[in-house]
Amino acid sequence: QVQLQESGGGLVQAGGSLRLSCAASERTFSSLNMGWFRQTPGKEREFVAVINRSGGITNYAESVKGRFTISRDNAKNMVYLQMNSLNPEDTAVYHCAAGRAWTRRTDDYTYWGQGTQVTVSS
Repeated sequence: QVQLQESGGGLVQAGGSLRLSCAASERTFSSLNMGWFRQTPGKEREFVAVINRSGGITNYAESVKGRFTISRDNAKNMVYLQMNSLNPEDTAVYHCAAGRAWTRRTDDYTYWGQGTQVTVSS
C-alpha cells in the first residue's frame, strides 16, 4: 500500500523552529490530500493542518494558526510542516496522513506514517 515516512523531529527550545518532512511512496501522490496530526500519551490524535492535492488550499487548527505552515512538492512526493514559535504544548508525536477526501477528521484518512517526536523545552 501507500507508505508514509516522517522525519525532522527533535528537541528544540521554546520559541524555536523545526521543519518536518513526510515522504510518500505513491505514484498518484498528486491525487491525495495530505494532513498533519499530533498525539501525546493519553490524548486523542489531534488535527494540525491539511493541504489539498494541488497545494493551493490549506487549513489549520486554531492552536497552530499563524505559527505552522504546511506545504507540498508533488514532483518529489513530499509534504512539509514548518513549525515556528514553538511552545511546550506543541510537544507530541507528529504524524502525516493521506486520503482522497478533503477533511480534518482522523478517521477519514486512509494512510498514516509512524510519526516523528517533537519535544519543546521550556
